[in-house]
Amino acid sequence: MPVIAIMIGLLTGLAVWAALDQVQGRMISKIANNELNTQLKLRSSESLVRFDRYLSNYAATTRLLANHRRLAEYLDPLVWLPDEPFEPLIYRDTPPPWLPDIFARYELPAPSHILLLDGTGAVREIYQNRGAPLPADLANEIRSQLTRPDGVRTLVVPVGGKPYLVIGDLIEDSEGFPMGSLVLAVPIDADFLTASQQVVWPERIVVALVAGDNQRIVASVDPKTLPVGTNLEIWRHDYLITSQPIAQQDAAEWDLRFATFLSQASVDRMTRHMRAFEWRQRGITAVVFIFVFTLLIYLVSARLNKVLKRMSRFAHRALGIAQPGFQRGSNQLLLLEDWIQQFTQLVLKARQEMSRRYEHEMRETEALKAAIMEASLDSVVTIDGRGRIIEFNATAAQALGLRRERDIGRAFAAGSVTATDRILFNGLLDDSRRARHEGREPHVHGEIAAVRHDGKAMPVELSIVPIDVDEGTFYTLYMHDITERLEAEREIKSLARIANESPNPILRVGAGQIVFANRASRPLLRAWGIDVGGRLPAQWTAEVDEALAEGATREHETLIGGQVYALLFTPIRELGYVNIYGRDITAVRRAEQEARQHQGELVHVCRLSTLGEVATGMAHELNQPLSAIVNFANGASRRIQGGSVDPQQLIQAMTQITTQAERASEIIRRLRALVAKQPPIRSEADLNYLVREVCSFVEFDADRLDVAIVLETAPGRIPVNVDLVQIEQVLLNLVRNALDALADLPATERRIRIRTRVNTDEADVEIEDNGPGIEPTQMNRLFEPFYTTKESGMGMGLPISRTILDDHDGRIWAESRPGVGTIFHVILPIIATPQEPADSGT
Repeated sequence: MPVIAIMIGLLTGLAVWAALDQVQGRMISKIANNELNTQLKLRSSESLVRFDRYLSNYAATTRLLANHRRLAEYLDPLVWLPDEPFEPLIYRDTPPPWLPDIFARYELPAPSHILLLDGTGAVREIYQNRGAPLPADLANEIRSQLTRPDGVRTLVVPVGGKPYLVIGDLIEDSEGFPMGSLVLAVPIDADFLTASQQVVWPERIVVALVAGDNQRIVASVDPKTLPVGTNLEIWRHDYLITSQPIAQQDAAEWDLRFATFLSQASVDRMTRHMRAFEWRQRGITAVVFIFVFTLLIYLVSARLNKVLKRMSRFAHRALGIAQPGFQRGSNQLLLLEDWIQQFTQLVLKARQEMSRRYEHEMRETEALKAAIMEASLDSVVTIDGRGRIIEFNATAAQALGLRRERDIGRAFAAGSVTATDRILFNGLLDDSRRARHEGREPHVHGEIAAVRHDGKAMPVELSIVPIDVDEGTFYTLYMHDITERLEAEREIKSLARIANESPNPILRVGAGQIVFANRASRPLLRAWGIDVGGRLPAQWTAEVDEALAEGATREHETLIGGQVYALLFTPIRELGYVNIYGRDITAVRRAEQEARQHQGELVHVCRLSTLGEVATGMAHELNQPLSAIVNFANGASRRIQGGSVDPQQLIQAMTQITTQAERASEIIRRLRALVAKQPPIRSEADLNYLVREVCSFVEFDADRLDVAIVLETAPGRIPVNVDLVQIEQVLLNLVRNALDALADLPATERRIRIRTRVNTDEADVEIEDNGPGIEPTQMNRLFEPFYTTKESGMGMGLPISRTILDDHDGRIWAESRPGVGTIFHVILPIIATPQEPADSGT
């Protein structure tokens, strides 16, 4: 009986298992397939939206390049004549100067070719980024499809059986004159598709481009898994596949579709996962059922066996009836039925628990989708076929000021689109409807002005995506705020015109050739006899090369066309060109020349003033040789008249007369040099000689005041490049000031010491007196104009001396100790004396 009970329990459990496996297995497979089809449809739509947005990013980048300041400046001096013969300019190793490094910034694969087309569609310049020449088929497509577009135009065209993304936009020079077209050609390959699908799916998703006519793969995100050239049908066993048309293609020549592949392995894996979960639940239930059922049957059978044995023994003893066979009792069977019903309820409860868990997982999936929509940075609004709002995300609520209790059911265009763009919005919506009816790509893109939450207009990029549901067709509106992008474009155009608006000349030179020059540079170009595109004169080409080699800014002044220009050479080494900034400084130099003339006149006035002070001494000094000449002449005349003529005595008298006349001539020469007005002329002179010359000027005054002048000069010559008259004026002023300072001292104590010294590359002249010195309060004002401590002084001697020394790159200062004396220092640079070449032996 126990063995029979166990066998009955096992058979009953297996029967329950088989029944539930058939029913629940079909239900789980159906639910999994429906969910996977829904997931595939959603993933394919999202993949296509990302692909379209990626193409839009290339279109926006093309517009940014076409309106970039660098390209406008490059085009401004160019003139493309339609009838002139030319060869396209090809860049292979390095990018062209008009192309900024913008693709890496936006994480976009760089195009294989970038072209500049003139107004006739002729290719003027080509940048071969990957080294390969421009395919002939691609060149023909560009000329036929993208010549002088009215705006950004995006196409996907076949080239040798491979898809290429071709984008063109109108280009203008810095004056806003249309020059032609900028065209980007990007091969759509595995790298392109991978970059466009920057997302991680929980299951294996593969995208590819498929030719609609022969259903062959022309581009795949994973060429090893889905080789290019294979037919779509051979993959339907391994993948769930859906394909959708794309808008950016030449529909007349090539029907290209965007395909999304969902691996069947992921389908089987999900099904196995769900069935394993259901098997575990059902297995636990079956084991419990078999154990309890077997135990119950065993207990019931054991109890029945005992009762039957007692009844058989009683009947055998009391009635003599033979021991009967197996007899079933009704009470035990009812009890068994109750237990079976209880376990059946347990099985149903486990099934309900499994269904509840599956519904919970489905709700979590829907909540995750809703969270993704809510976290989107773009405004997303869903409308019905009549344009009424049925759903929107948090970004749309914040940007457009939407509220559910007020705006659900309201017409979207009436309150969220500006009045001027409502017709444009309705036209885009109608285009999407017509595209669906005509079998074309229903995704529509455009730019409109939406109404912000504060009532102001907000430019947005609009994408309309239709969605088919059981209730009809709904439309999801994706709106991206492009306010900052438009402001950046306007700013770029404004900055591109700054150079031309500058009143100063601005030129750009690359490889010795002028690639840009603004309007203010025309006088320079005329003086050089060149135009934009020509080469600089050899002198300035050398300056440009040296600036690039040193990497440092260089400045030069030059006389061009009767005007004085300061030219600043600023190298841009990483780009290989030099900017030349010019400035007309003619008026500044004229003012400096007038100032120097005024200074010379002032120095001359000061010299005349000094002459008045030394005139008495000069007159006395001149009177001595003149008196001697008269005396010797009278003596000679008396001897001749007296008849006592001694030729030797006459010769001595004539010799004395000649000597004294030369002495008078030297005094007059010094006086003339002191008072003469002449233009500043610098020449090499011996500083020791100048000091001795000045001492001879004040020799009479020093003798009159009984002042001892001690002269200590450095050995040899001290060569300096100076204006002799001006430096003598400085030293004479200082020596006369020293003489004036000694007037109140006793005659025996008056002393002036003049020293010359050489310190490396400078010469120092010290003029020291032992007068009363200068008070500290007066030291700070010594070199102020018109400040003097003399009753008859002008106060201009020391300021003029400082100005003269500044012009000679020298210095002057004073050291004084009250009651001890004063020392004035005059510093002048020494001329480097060239070394004598050594005699070479023969």
